[in-house]
Amino acid sequence: MFSHKNIDLLVLLMTLSSGPLQAQQDFTQLTAAEIVDQVDRMLRGDSSRGAIQMTVQTRRWKRDMTLEIWSEGTEKALVRVLKPKKEEGVASLKVNSDMWNYLPKINRTIRVPASMMMASWMGSHFTNDDLVKDTRLIRDYDIEISYQGEREGLPVWEFTLTPFPDAPVVWGEIRYQVRKQDLMPTWAAYYGEDGELKRTMTFTRYRQMGGRLVPTRSRMVPEDEPEEFTEMIYLDLEFDVPIPKGTFSLASLRR
Repeated sequence: MFSHKNIDLLVLLMTLSSGPLQAQQDFTQLTAAEIVDQVDRMLRGDSSRGAIQMTVQTRRWKRDMTLEIWSEGTEKALVRVLKPKKEEGVASLKVNSDMWNYLPKINRTIRVPASMMMASWMGSHFTNDDLVKDTRLIRDYDIEISYQGEREGLPVWEFTLTPFPDAPVVWGEIRYQVRKQDLMPTWAAYYGEDGELKRTMTFTRYRQMGGRLVPTRSRMVPEDEPEEFTEMIYLDLEFDVPIPKGTFSLASLRR
């Protein structure tokens, strides 16, 4: 089911290039934290609207969904299932730290409790915690450059992010690779507190969409089930769009 950090993860994926950083800049003069903060801010738009095709592949079944997403900053987001027909109208709303799901089959709006934040979202390999994405990397993690040079013919940075002692995060470490030329992310690896790799997200198909360069495909693969994945592909994407009044309200969930 939809939930908090998964909404923000979708919003983050939607807004992967939402600022003036597309212009040529000398990023080499920045510190590791400043570079990651540039990327982090670039992933978050003032407002955005998009449509995403989500495919969930497990050992037993495959599922395809089309989602519509609206966002405003990092505080507000609305995700609605458009297809398939049997799940049409299922929706999730995030406002600040609160999250609700609407289930049209039973005509109920349900608030998502904190105890469900690490549960799977709509049967995918994203958790509810992913969707909320309250985390601001520069605020919650100590950031260091662990590698810089060429990989697969492209100059890149690899960053190692270690959470500060009191940071409200679930990962023991994140490793994050970014292209030097345009700050486009290529992959992120998530490690548990036990130091073991738990999952990897890759970004591909860099294209102009909504007037900006974005990776239009992202894929999450769990380490313990490498034949499984959840993939998102952008069908449509707009930035800095006017948000209809009442979009981020409980009433809008029932539209």
